[in-house]
Amino acid sequence: MAPEQDMEACVPPLQGHNYVPPSVPAGLALNLHLLPSWVRGSPCGVPGWCRHGASHDPCPMASLDIRGHFFNLIFLAGRSSVTAKGEETAAAVCATCTVPARGHRTLELALAWDMPRVHFGSKEKLHLRRYTRFFGSNGDAAPALARYALAHYEEWERKIDAWQKPVLENSQLPSWYKSALFNELYFLTDGGTVWLELPHDCLPQELQTPGVASLSHLLPVLREYGRFAYLEGQEYRMYNTYDVHFYASFALIMLWPKLQISLQYDIAVTVINEDVEPRQYLMSGQTAQVKLKNVVPHDIGDPDDEPWQRVNAYLIHDTANWKDLNLKFVLQVYRDYYLTHDVPYLRDMWPVCQAVMESELRFDTDNDGLIENGGFADQTYDAWVVNGASAYCGGLWLAAVRVMCEMAEVLGDKETQQKYSGILQKGKEAFERLLWNGKYYNYDSSGSSTSSSIMSDQCAGQWFLGACGLDHGELEVFPKSHVISALQTIFEKNVMGFAGGTMGAVNGMRPSGVPDTSSVQSSEVWIGVVYALAATMIQEGMVQEGFHTAEGCYRTVWEQLGMAFQTPEAYCEKKVYRSLAYMRPLSIWSMQLALESRAGRAPCAPPAPSSPVPGGSEQSNGDNLGPVASAGSQGPCPVPSSL
Repeated sequence: MAPEQDMEACVPPLQGHNYVPPSVPAGLALNLHLLPSWVRGSPCGVPGWCRHGASHDPCPMASLDIRGHFFNLIFLAGRSSVTAKGEETAAAVCATCTVPARGHRTLELALAWDMPRVHFGSKEKLHLRRYTRFFGSNGDAAPALARYALAHYEEWERKIDAWQKPVLENSQLPSWYKSALFNELYFLTDGGTVWLELPHDCLPQELQTPGVASLSHLLPVLREYGRFAYLEGQEYRMYNTYDVHFYASFALIMLWPKLQISLQYDIAVTVINEDVEPRQYLMSGQTAQVKLKNVVPHDIGDPDDEPWQRVNAYLIHDTANWKDLNLKFVLQVYRDYYLTHDVPYLRDMWPVCQAVMESELRFDTDNDGLIENGGFADQTYDAWVVNGASAYCGGLWLAAVRVMCEMAEVLGDKETQQKYSGILQKGKEAFERLLWNGKYYNYDSSGSSTSSSIMSDQCAGQWFLGACGLDHGELEVFPKSHVISALQTIFEKNVMGFAGGTMGAVNGMRPSGVPDTSSVQSSEVWIGVVYALAATMIQEGMVQEGFHTAEGCYRTVWEQLGMAFQTPEAYCEKKVYRSLAYMRPLSIWSMQLALESRAGRAPCAPPAPSSPVPGGSEQSNGDNLGPVASAGSQGPCPVPSSL
């Protein structure tokens, strides 16, 4: 963050001030000690705790609430000098009271940071955080924030309890799952997250290229809900890395759906736009432009540059040739619509979906209805080479084609529906012919020494179709018997055949029962992928297997490795981990959606618009499994949110 974002000293020094409100029973005495803040502008340059009598120049106010009585502790001594780089300062807050025998007293303290302004690394633009619409952007709102917290925290606690209670009090759910479900949400705030206001004077042409298809609700959505961005991981500094957000997005769409919708509008804008600046890519050494028109970007930028304005900070591959990004956009659009019934959103996204699918069709080089991978790591497994038809990208492709048919039907676009229905029929036949081996889908069709590897993520397309209610009967894309057989093989080989069945599912396993070591990624366990795999198992009725698979990851990360609240992207059998604090494990919320669907509480299919668009140790049986999904609402149940 830029220096001006740092907060001035926010806690005033007090010594020996006793407050006894008239309505508080006799015998209670409060002794509040507040010593100077540790941030920029700290009044004390003495390392460690400030000593009594140190010179000070405190900030405006702290707030204290005693049994409903607010005490605003105001000091107007002015601003102190900026703390020098490397200078150590500290603060202490101490409140004491006398508690009578058999009695109780409550002390409540609110501490607030007001850092309203954001400059990214390039310092080209000033951004304001979203809360500034309520508290202003002058940098003097800490007292108001603290007072607001004291006035509302009990209500927040009640809403949090109501949100979590159906899960926490459900004896059928294992305790580790309850912990993982809620605690993995840490990353939504701890992932380098920014939630910013869109300037009120922002014009449409500042966001998208003039002359292209208009996103009619772009400005209203961004103005109302702001721009939301979180890092791929604390070590992988790219905002809204889209191939990974595909997994993590379940947390947003189920809990804060308007943030997911806002994020999707931002991605749609980047699809329409292009960046013709040439750049050399590290893996191939080839030079290509930064961003092609009508393809989904890898990310919306680097916090050390200017996110949203310059996208695709990723330098390893030219992701215009990746096979999964476009498909993941299309799948999320329909999933979001299915869960929210947001028709204007679907209408706006439909031309963008058509554009990216047209771009994707160029990867069907033999016109058999199925795309082919290009002989390099051209998808989210960006170090695992894949060539020809593949279970992962081919499955995502067929799933995306299926939802294109569904969206076209909803919007009354008969021509497009007919087009993709034809592609789907051809593609399904090619997928089964090229990849099905009688037990599972081969990694790819290249015939290489590892093409028959068992990929734990081979049913990713089925996973998303199941989340959208498109996985059964006439709607199914992949034969149900094949899906079950593939999942059983994965459970037998990738889960139970790896580390004694105690560490989740390894990404790649050879039919002989040894991990695929052709790539560092093929021999890793990806926690977010394992949660998605577990969700797929639950969708298909393999509830016990799903919980056992996911439990291995939880116990490895949160117990064996001691990585609570810093869940990595990956680890291997020798407990070597990679990329701490990562986005993908938020996919655990797809497990919750699968459980709700199994319990019959998932949202029903949304109605068609009124007018068409032209042209382990603890197991569960899967019943009564937590909060009810509420389409178009705040998510599974009420949550503390300003949306």
